[in-house]
Amino acid sequence: MATATYRVNGMTCGHCVSAVTVEVTKIPGVTDVQVDLQAATVTVTSDRPVESPMVEAAVDEAGYELVGPAQ
Repeated sequence: MATATYRVNGMTCGHCVSAVTVEVTKIPGVTDVQVDLQAATVTVTSDRPVESPMVEAAVDEAGYELVGPAQ
């Protein structure tokens, strides 16, 4: 199992959370996606490490901007 948390710009509501969750869940190997609207983060759990560009592309497809790993 691998878990990574990323900061995301532009999320403001429940629809944003849903859109990011749907797109990131499509990445092969992803087993869970948790979006924290208040913290502006997405935590991705997968059966193997997922490359950041894949997560960035999924977040972009949802209409938001991945700005890097969460601190």
